[in-house]
Amino acid sequence: MAFVRAAKVAEVPPGTIREFQVDGKTIALANVSGKFYAINNTCLHRGGPLGQGVLEGKVVTCPWHGWEYDVTSGKVAQNPAVGVDSYGVEVRGEDIFVDAG
Repeated sequence: MAFVRAAKVAEVPPGTIREFQVDGKTIALANVSGKFYAINNTCLHRGGPLGQGVLEGKVVTCPWHGWEYDVTSGKVAQNPAVGVDSYGVEVRGEDIFVDAG
């Protein structure tokens, strides 16, 4: 799959995470100190929306039941043997592109 425009840089300020649709998938796009990371938006526990969670450093907490994920890898913070998909991200000018393939 190819990189697809997901958002504008200004839509995801540092220290935030947001939901976006990319090629029919909902992704959670996070800005950690100016570097962008994309993971699958669906929590493994009960399907909560990770893009609506709270981002602290590089860890997002699912708003439904508190599962924590490292947005740089998609791994569950408490058990890095499991996790959600993470996707390649490129910033091109003011646009953020994600390879969600």
